[in-house]
Amino acid sequence: MKHVPTINKSGPQPQKLAALRQAHREWNESPDVLTRLTRRLSTTLNLETQLAILADEIGQVVPYDHLTYRHQITSRDFVYATGMGGPHRCDYRLNLEGSFYGTLSLSRRQKFTEQELEGLELMLAAAICPIRNACHFIAIEQAALTDSLTGVPNKRAMDEALTRASCLGERHGEEYSLILCDLDHFKQVNDRHGHVVGDHILKLAAVELERAVRNSDCVYRFGGEEFAILLPHTDEAHARVVGDRIREFINTITVNCGDTDVSVTASCGVAMRLPEETADQWVARADEALYRAKDHGRNCTRVFAAIGI
Repeated sequence: MKHVPTINKSGPQPQKLAALRQAHREWNESPDVLTRLTRRLSTTLNLETQLAILADEIGQVVPYDHLTYRHQITSRDFVYATGMGGPHRCDYRLNLEGSFYGTLSLSRRQKFTEQELEGLELMLAAAICPIRNACHFIAIEQAALTDSLTGVPNKRAMDEALTRASCLGERHGEEYSLILCDLDHFKQVNDRHGHVVGDHILKLAAVELERAVRNSDCVYRFGGEEFAILLPHTDEAHARVVGDRIREFINTITVNCGDTDVSVTASCGVAMRLPEETADQWVARADEALYRAKDHGRNCTRVFAAIGI
């Protein structure tokens, strides 16, 4: 006969449960620096919050004047800094299992002792796993908000940005303008030269769009061959100037396909956000302005005027 193991349905022994509760209580109440540090870091995946916790815990053990953390997560720079600097400095490269998770630097007026440096290394060893998890979380979030072909933010990121802009516009009366930019006759490019060429042109278009705008502006791939550009602190007149500059930059794109060069033009629709206007209404007006640009022969900019049409 086959032996069937007996399962104890009564659960763990009371002594084991009591020991577990005691261990949990000690972990929560332990005054040990490393235990407290790891406990605090485990409460969040926000890297900025984690670094603030780490800075606080380090300061209670090793006094410092300035702390800086730098890391490039995917294609974006992340910098956290607190305090003012001093002439004496120590730098740490945060590595775990062969992967790099940023550089942390501390400085102060007095030289760090060997005992203090050893203490810093112990604290960073306890913090590296939570920091790694927070870096991974940022990378996942960025991937979800980034267009995989062009590398610019995607429609989901645009929707979130427009919602934030609408809230700020209502709260502080700030001016925001939106440009919708569509590559003209792009379907013909794909049909005649293939999607490889078409994808290459889309990548080049994203590069030219980012070159044409300010650092404070943001370019999004709205869908297909359509891009959106959000312009903070910009009225419709200045947004129209940006739209024309965008078209000039797009017009410089040329792709050699052997026996012929492929170029592309763009049409732009501009709309400045109106008071009490929802993000969807705002986008709809920019889209209407883009439709007018295409209806007037393409390769031009049209504005959905805030006052009068």
